[in-house]
Amino acid sequence: MARKKVRILEYNAVFQKEENGGFSVWVPALPGCCSQGETFEEAISNIKEAIELYLDSEPKILEYGDEAGEKQFLVPVKVSYA
Repeated sequence: MARKKVRILEYNAVFQKEENGGFSVWVPALPGCCSQGETFEEAISNIKEAIELYLDSEPKILEYGDEAGEKQFLVPVKVSYA
């Protein structure tokens, strides 16, 4: 059985604390790739899944070009993708 080659990709994810609780998160390098979570851990898990789904439908890798605002912060998120 042939093994599938897996690449480890790393994207910057922008997290924003929401006024009503939880976090919104998006990946500037992947237009339209966004998610949310009630906790930071849930938001990380959800954005990893969103990135994987994005890469399945849009396999191109784009460059980061946006800057974060005051309530936002960058967190590198690694995903395994075959």
